Amino acid sequence: MPKVLIVSDSHGWSKELAILKNRYQGKVDQMIHCGDSELDYHQKEIKNFQRVAGNTDYDPEFPDELTFDVKGTTFLVAHGHMHNIKMTLTPITYRADELHAKIICYGHSHLAGVTQIDNKLVINPGSIRLPRGRREETYAILEWDDSKQYNVHFYQLNGNEVKDLAFSTLLD
Repeated sequence: MPKVLIVSDSHGWSKELAILKNRYQGKVDQMIHCGDSELDYHQKEIKNFQRVAGNTDYDPEFPDELTFDVKGTTFLVAHGHMHNIKMTLTPITYRADELHAKIICYGHSHLAGVTQIDNKLVINPGSIRLPRGRREETYAILEWDDSKQYNVHFYQLNGNEVKDLAFSTLLD
């Protein structure tokens, strides 16, 4: 069963990012950071993450967006500030359509949540440093199986699940 760690908006918290990296490296198929790490692109704590630039990332090596496959499922990762995600998810879902991506991972709003739009899963892992809309700092784990059942679970830095945010759906 493929498994992906998704984190965003760590805003300089390298120790906490290293904790997550150490907890999940080798146990997930991919680690993603959706921007606003405020780290250098080659800093050890963010190495081995697929990573994009947020509006507070200034290292020019960070790409604005990434598209890649994990076990046959195509991901689009973008911070979201260039897609106006605080107003609507339409631009980022259109971009995913252009790139044939099924999973969209973004940050910027610091609001943890997941929704299904058409046949796409749109995931914001929240923020591990400055959560909005709730008290808990959050990151997400996405898993799926051969029947195309996609499950997203959200966790606090201490590893406790935030159960009311869990989401499950079938995608074609």
